[in-house]
Amino acid sequence: MNEITTVGVDLAKDVIVVCTADAAGRTLFFKQFGFRDFASRAANPPPCTVAMEACSSAHFWARTLMALGHHPKLLAPDFVKPFRKSQGAKNDRNDAQAILIAALQPDMRFVSVKSLEQQSILACHRMREGWKVERTALINRVRGLLAEFGIWLGRSAQNLARSLPRLIQEEELPARIRALLSHAQEHLGQLKALMERCELDICQHARHSEAAQRLSTLNGIGPITASAIVATVGNARDFRNGRQMASWVGLVPKQSSSGGKNRLGKITKRGDT
Repeated sequence: MNEITTVGVDLAKDVIVVCTADAAGRTLFFKQFGFRDFASRAANPPPCTVAMEACSSAHFWARTLMALGHHPKLLAPDFVKPFRKSQGAKNDRNDAQAILIAALQPDMRFVSVKSLEQQSILACHRMREGWKVERTALINRVRGLLAEFGIWLGRSAQNLARSLPRLIQEEELPARIRALLSHAQEHLGQLKALMERCELDICQHARHSEAAQRLSTLNGIGPITASAIVATVGNARDFRNGRQMASWVGLVPKQSSSGGKNRLGKITKRGDT
């Protein structure tokens, strides 16, 4: 029986599909596992290369497999898509095989596995951004409702925060609307407190991280941006040069060059916003 050397894994919340290959790259078999079954099965075979898309839970599985003696490799989804045999038939088996084939390419680039510390600080950034979006949506909703009663406020969040206490006491407004404004004021205060708590954790991380401190010496980079870069990138040596990192962030022009003619467009903005 051929020995398994490489495994392509298509991760999902409940179902995990694997595609295995031998040293020559020949597909051996497909198998479907549950979330818990996959971990117990991974503890049995001899060490091998396990390739996965860099998606939700991928870094957790990479750390788990690394502890079991395997060699996890994470691939960007954009690099996997061209290797799917049928672009019109997207299913778990085809995805697992595409991941396997992509991982076997000699010039493939892989995503570094994030540590628990990186993921914990990234969670602070993600929750802060989510609460910021929620706060902006609530502010716009309140401004739109007030406009129905002929009250126009400036666009700034500070202007609304200053005006709400007065509007809650405004007797010309219906009592029901004043009650809603009171609830909105309370919710805005809660969101602000949550964001400030996350910002405190982020700033503490930036103060205690040597890499974040070096980044903070650059013009235009504060503690939040420095912390986000360190938590997302981890090791800048994953990039061969500064331009490669700039391309990853999305700060280089889009290219449509052919026949020796360079055609450059706008910056791609493909990175993590």
